[in-house]
Amino acid sequence: MALPRPLLAALLALCACAMARPAAGANVSITTCRSFCGNITVDYPFALRPGCGHAGFRDLLFCIDRVLMLHLPSGSYRVLDIDYAYRGLTLHDPAMSDCRAIDRSPGGRGNGFVVEPWRAPFLSPDPDNVFLLLGCRASSPLFQGFPDRHLPCRNVSGMGCGDYYGCPAWDDYYDGRRRPSGAAYGTSVPPECCAVSWGAIRSVNVSRLQCEGYSSAYSLAPVRAAEGAGGWAYGIRVAWELPEANRGFCGACRATGGVCGHDEGSHADLCLCGDWNSTSNCDSSSDSARSSAAAPGTAAASLFLAVLASGLTSLWWNGSIGNM
Repeated sequence: MALPRPLLAALLALCACAMARPAAGANVSITTCRSFCGNITVDYPFALRPGCGHAGFRDLLFCIDRVLMLHLPSGSYRVLDIDYAYRGLTLHDPAMSDCRAIDRSPGGRGNGFVVEPWRAPFLSPDPDNVFLLLGCRASSPLFQGFPDRHLPCRNVSGMGCGDYYGCPAWDDYYDGRRRPSGAAYGTSVPPECCAVSWGAIRSVNVSRLQCEGYSSAYSLAPVRAAEGAGGWAYGIRVAWELPEANRGFCGACRATGGVCGHDEGSHADLCLCGDWNSTSNCDSSSDSARSSAAAPGTAAASLFLAVLASGLTSLWWNGSIGNM
């Protein structure tokens, strides 16, 4: 039985509109990878979402109850600040000593700072960051090969144990007992405090170095603090870097409306361009590449609509002939 011509015409028009509609997700802006945790902006090369940011910083930052945390093999650190202009992060370790309190135990307090070898080219403490290792045993790897000389122990950017001994925390720690002298290392073997830079040992593992605790301070000013160790900024100042080949990628991606990310499988750079991805920027691919990246169900739906339209056309044509 032939369908009435008005109904057939309406169905044909509906199919034509459906087939002409753009693929789902086409030209729709993607959710940005830029996000916030508390009052800290998380942007490239860092990210909180899979596939966002640079692969060298993947699985690094986590937002827990609006507190930004950085996780490494040596432990979890609270992120106090991300400085994108000067490429630095400021971290806090709750087990770290400072000028107000000495936190030590025979088994070690805190574990310093250890970076995975594959991540080391991207992340390392700033050269102006000093690590003050406390209560290290004579058998520590720090002192092997340097008997009585303590060559690994030295001031870093004007910060060292000589000033650190002046902190009131030492009075509370010794509680009336004889405290270390103001001399940098004195004659004790080993010294009560050993100041080292990251570059000297490349891994501040408190337990492996056989120390009881540590402190860390950094300086952002070119002049020495007038109040000595009391004026230092305590925490771990970490510098981040991108390989030379990656430095211009994100700028080119953003300039063409894309969002900088990476492939979760190969870890290669990707420019996220809405419904498709590019290995360079969002102007580097034709419209055909965009449509090919549409949702898998789009092609099947288009095929179904085409078949349906063909069938309806056939019915209409046969009905028309039958009514002639």
